[in-house]
Amino acid sequence: MQAATLLDFKSSVATLARHEGVWDGVYRHYDANGVQTDQHRSRLFCRFPPGKPGTYHQTNHYTWADGRTETRDFPALIRDGRLVWQGELIRGWAADVAVDDFARTSMLYWTRQNEPGVYVYEMIQLSDCGRFRARVWQWFRNGRLDRRTLIDEEKVSDDWAAFPG
Repeated sequence: MQAATLLDFKSSVATLARHEGVWDGVYRHYDANGVQTDQHRSRLFCRFPPGKPGTYHQTNHYTWADGRTETRDFPALIRDGRLVWQGELIRGWAADVAVDDFARTSMLYWTRQNEPGVYVYEMIQLSDCGRFRARVWQWFRNGRLDRRTLIDEEKVSDDWAAFPG
């Protein structure tokens, strides 16, 4: 991406831009009654790839205690001060919350292509130091709360390109 374009995007959505890097965390899934249904570890690579103007790319690596693993890629476009996903798994957007006087909050909305009638809202709270974040997903099925996901993460590197894995 051209330096000026990337800087323009990063200044227009400064909170989202602070997420660039490598994050380790734990995902905990709960049903609508608050019963935990799953837990797994994660490593996320959040990046604005050089040489690919107007793009963002996130790769999520998940690991369960029983040894299962899964990797998912989420390429996005930068449009109108938002990240926009139009992939095979999810479609939606991410944006800073402009009314947050502390510039800690981003919101996401997406639908999952393999789950008709399901949509998700996510709120991300970033610590002032930028090293920690807490994420909450609220899943709705046909307009009713279906489940929630809580994610606690720590940034382990700002330099995703130099980080192994």
